Amino acid sequence: MSSAGEVAGLQPMLTAIPPRTEAEFWTSAQRQASSLHEISYRACFKPQVPRYFINAFTEPDEVVYDPFMGRGTTVLEALLLGRKAIGNDINPLSRILVEPRTRLPDPEHVGERLAAIPVDASARADMDLSMFYHPATEAELVSLRRYLSVRRKSGSEDSIDRWIRMIATNRLTGHSPGFFSVYTLPPNQATTPENQTRINRQRGQTPEYRDVKALILRKTWRMLRAVRPEERAMLEDGNGRTLFLSEDARNTSVIPSASVHLTVTSPPFLNIVNYATDNWLRCWFNEIPTEEISARMMISSSLEKWTDAMQDVFRELWRVTAPGGRVAFEVGEVRKGTVNLDEIVLPLGERAGFVVERIMINKQRFTKTSNIWGVRNNAGGTNTNRIVLFQKGGRG
Repeated sequence: MSSAGEVAGLQPMLTAIPPRTEAEFWTSAQRQASSLHEISYRACFKPQVPRYFINAFTEPDEVVYDPFMGRGTTVLEALLLGRKAIGNDINPLSRILVEPRTRLPDPEHVGERLAAIPVDASARADMDLSMFYHPATEAELVSLRRYLSVRRKSGSEDSIDRWIRMIATNRLTGHSPGFFSVYTLPPNQATTPENQTRINRQRGQTPEYRDVKALILRKTWRMLRAVRPEERAMLEDGNGRTLFLSEDARNTSVIPSASVHLTVTSPPFLNIVNYATDNWLRCWFNEIPTEEISARMMISSSLEKWTDAMQDVFRELWRVTAPGGRVAFEVGEVRKGTVNLDEIVLPLGERAGFVVERIMINKQRFTKTSNIWGVRNNAGGTNTNRIVLFQKGGRG
């Protein structure tokens, strides 16, 4: 375990200065990715990131892993490219958002299921949500929540129910009529009731009626109609090639040693993203106590504690990585650019036994300044991904 004094001296501990390459290795054009990725989650990377490394360093049927799965970008890309996939995330919301997209339903069946779900017009939430939802919308939403709860607790929840749960979870709040709520923050960040009341007052708005079932079905068609037949076939074939976990990334004993050929991941960046606070409405809908997420998530405001946790993650990654396998570890710059996390994780990987192949800095011109998660990735008009590529030496 590293101490505060060690953090300052991490960089000199490297056995050699790794090559640093700046280029446009991939484009972040969202329209070039599968429509299945159109699910919002805080601090997720573009599908083109894992796709690049999967194509470069793996063969069909080899295992691709993400210990911080998030919305499942790496998992989906691995399956779409004919690889086996392991996705892990200690946040229970992650699996709710990922697993249904590996078992695609027929939109017609989704519509039939939605039509059969009863609605209690008098239903109300167990908290005041009037600043977000029209009373009729709230009744439909609470009725859907009750239905899904009964199905799950009785053991009768199926893939169509899970798909509906996923879409509804992603449509709870947002800033367009495609969401259940009045205009609010983007869908990956639910504001507090107090702040939403303030937003409503400032904008002179009141929640309008949103047809919950119609919006779920519309989003379903939008996501599925663009899925190519070969993509659907790959996902159907991948049903037996996927393992989902909700474990601490430092201890994933269910994953066999030396079984993973490639890891592509992006860890929680200190305390920049508050996953519990941002997801409080999603937690409510799915009956997950927010304190459970707070207790489980690997979040720290201390660089030293974050470094300690990442050191243990690297030790576990060393155990599960096959000889010759690689780890693509995406990090950023924090504290207004004064701390480059790639420089922090380099010696952590080496201590665990990995060889640092290179630091890859992908830069792409954007039409607007990228300022994500409170981190200014680069000067105006560019978006930057900083990835440290490690390899586990040896072949036997």
